[in-house]
Amino acid sequence: MKQYFAILFAAATAAVAGNVYVCDYDYQADLQIFVVNYEYQADLCVYFVEYEYQADEEDALWYFVDYEYQSDIDIFYVDYEYQADLCVYFVEYEYQAGWEGGNKWQQRLH
Repeated sequence: MKQYFAILFAAATAAVAGNVYVCDYDYQADLQIFVVNYEYQADLCVYFVEYEYQADEEDALWYFVDYEYQSDIDIFYVDYEYQADLCVYFVEYEYQAGWEGGNKWQQRLH
């Protein structure tokens, strides 16, 4: 339960979700992420952007950074859906990116 509140607090205080760092261990991450196979299973459809400025103020546009100090939010990929705080699906085009319905994390990633 303490871990849940720590994750909630960290995600709520993140300035922008655009810069994302992938952690090596789950305890280092702000959010546990599970990648789903189909768009309809996702809470958030994510598009990778090529440049950092493209991801500003957008939950669904992610720019991956090489170092943790550069990130706005740290994630860890989990193996099972029940371990995840957020289920994501990676899309091919920017216009496909966005939230799928209401979610408790919506508007908290930026």
